[in-house]
Amino acid sequence: MAGESISTLILFIAAMLVAATVAGTLVVSVTDVSASIDDYSGELSEEIETDVTVISDAGSDAVYDDDELTLLVKNTGERTLSTDPEVHAVLINGQYADTADVSIADPTGGEVSWQSGDVVEITVDDASENGYVSGENRVVVDVGGDREVFEFHG
Repeated sequence: MAGESISTLILFIAAMLVAATVAGTLVVSVTDVSASIDDYSGELSEEIETDVTVISDAGSDAVYDDDELTLLVKNTGERTLSTDPEVHAVLINGQYADTADVSIADPTGGEVSWQSGDVVEITVDDASENGYVSGENRVVVDVGGDREVFEFHG
């Protein structure tokens, strides 16, 4: 009888060790998944709060002049956006505009702070080298994950 209880005790201790190891692994895994969800939800929240609208008139001559493409873009989202051209992307007919040729400025000449409701002027110098062609053109402005498409005839 004593031999049977010792073997049962050994099996019980082994089962407890296996259960503790599995529980420890699950706790670590659940913690990692929870942290990933928190990170993703923060990024998703920023994307949801980001919204821009191109308010330029597609029929206006002010959109393209002397190899310079100019778009008026309004921040219609809930958060303040960066005015650094390297953070945003401009595609002209599917070709990325070189960030060295892109500038973002306040159209009134004031200090640039792109808060909700503010309008900025996005200018692409050397537009023909950055994808512009005569005729139908399609410009995509990507700001913080929000993409706006602007089509015009130039």
